[in-house]
Amino acid sequence: MNIPNPFANSFTSTYFPFKKHLGLWAFVFITLSTQSYAQPTAKPQSSSKPVVPANPAYSTDKAVLAKGQQLFQQNCTACHNFLQKGIGPNLATVTLEVPAAWLKTFIHNAPEVIKSGDARAYALFEEYKQTMPPFTHLSDGDVEALMAFIHSKRKVSNVDIGSEKLGAELKDPIPTKIPQSGLHLELQEVAKAPASAEKVPLARINKMQVLPGKKDRLFLEDLRGTLYEMEGNALRVFMDFAKERPNFIHTPGLATGLGSYAFHPDFQTNGLFYTTHTEKANTAPADFAYADSIKVTLQWVLIEWKVNDPAAKEFAGTGRELFRINMVSPIHGVQEITFNPLAKPGTPDYGLLYIGIGDGGATENGFYFICKDKNRPWGKVLRIDPKGKNSKNGKYGIPASNPFATNKAYLGEIFCQGFRNPNRITWSQDGKMLISDIGQAQAEELNLGVAGADYGWPEREGTFVINHRGRMDRVYALPADDAKFKYTYPVVQYDHDEGNAFSAGFVYESKAIPALTGKYIFGDIVSGRVFFVESSQLKPGKQAPIQEFTLQVAGKTADLQTLSSSKKTDLRFGLGLNQDFYIYTKADGRIYKVTGAGK
Repeated sequence: MNIPNPFANSFTSTYFPFKKHLGLWAFVFITLSTQSYAQPTAKPQSSSKPVVPANPAYSTDKAVLAKGQQLFQQNCTACHNFLQKGIGPNLATVTLEVPAAWLKTFIHNAPEVIKSGDARAYALFEEYKQTMPPFTHLSDGDVEALMAFIHSKRKVSNVDIGSEKLGAELKDPIPTKIPQSGLHLELQEVAKAPASAEKVPLARINKMQVLPGKKDRLFLEDLRGTLYEMEGNALRVFMDFAKERPNFIHTPGLATGLGSYAFHPDFQTNGLFYTTHTEKANTAPADFAYADSIKVTLQWVLIEWKVNDPAAKEFAGTGRELFRINMVSPIHGVQEITFNPLAKPGTPDYGLLYIGIGDGGATENGFYFICKDKNRPWGKVLRIDPKGKNSKNGKYGIPASNPFATNKAYLGEIFCQGFRNPNRITWSQDGKMLISDIGQAQAEELNLGVAGADYGWPEREGTFVINHRGRMDRVYALPADDAKFKYTYPVVQYDHDEGNAFSAGFVYESKAIPALTGKYIFGDIVSGRVFFVESSQLKPGKQAPIQEFTLQVAGKTADLQTLSSSKKTDLRFGLGLNQDFYIYTKADGRIYKVTGAGK
């Protein structure tokens, strides 16, 4: 049997999720725990019944376990825990099911094991189309300590509590496939962000934003700590975040770092803008915390900055902290802050800051009550008045117009709730607030933002029931009495047959490319597929039909995985000056302008 080289066509491996959520360790442990053991060979060997070996001599030395725990927190917690299959599989049984020698070899250099033709490795590469990078920088002692820590957390089984009451598992939640629209987008590469790392993703370019003024300005941030101004097709450093905040960190985790930024609508006169970023656990007392018996992996911090000169090309000014929040894991943090661009001076929403806060991985780590609690901010979109002072810490205000401002049963800052990872918030010109939510293992979604609404997490994923008390990689049909729960359901959703993680975009309002006008354009973070729905079809209680664009570069059909030389493109969208529409990929830092569309 001839095996195609998975590294052909300049394939660059990444540590990011397979299928949706298989991260740094996913390839290793799913490979090990779901297929038979086979030594690396030149060709894939046939699978046989899994062999459960006798426990190897994993160290129980306290110092070794402490070292292993530290390595696990640095490299693994973004994707794994010992309770649930999350951004990677549950690791509770892996050391009971596979030989330590194979595991050690794979951790050191997974790509080499794949290239050797190992049956399990190759089968999973075929299924998920990407792998993790080699960890040759870890010593034998490091890997052994890591394995010892994992073994110390072992459990014999993972009981799916409560699933017997939910009916049959939905194997294919959304059977209808996304059709091709017959439309293509013409892309022109206009810039490449400076590499902020030597390995993929080369530039973690994330959010693009226009700063209105006498002359509009365009900004783009790299999660590793640089806020750029984009002048023409060149990126110039406006702010070096690490220089301003020495406690800033951008690891571990897929979204750790400079999460988001937003300019106050009166920036040209008051010089205020806002950022969210991450720092190590216990850097300072948190305004939002939970029981000290629950781990804290890192903290997210909201800062208000005041520039000395709003017209300056480089940041100079001061900052003050508005609040700090603890997170159980490095995932699903504070990845979005924004102002409503449609709000006018004198209207209730003007100058109010929206803050998307994920569940911090609390649910899949067994602490679902943290995000379900009405008095806690996790899994919510907050709305605050940065210039007010009636918050508990006195550093910001709680708007009287908030839906729960006077309800003592709720945290007054809450605008809406029930999210796993509210990754991006935008508005269409006709007034629709659009909130994307990246799902667990089955559904990706876009929601209409409504004050006081509950979107269901951790009881719902898309329009399906999820069992956070049991196996969270399964979903079930809604119950007959679902209306009594009063959940608000998405207006767009797709399942993991089609993609892995929702990359939010915008409604294209410009007339410059008529074929795109009125379409909400979005995509899939991993595959780089680009989709659209008609904005007119985004209506409460219905899911708008999705269609797919093809892509062209210089008149030739292209795809972003090939263009970025990565199976995880890390696709993002941006609106620039004059409503120019941009597509860019973190994998290689390339920025494309959409110059046309047609059949």
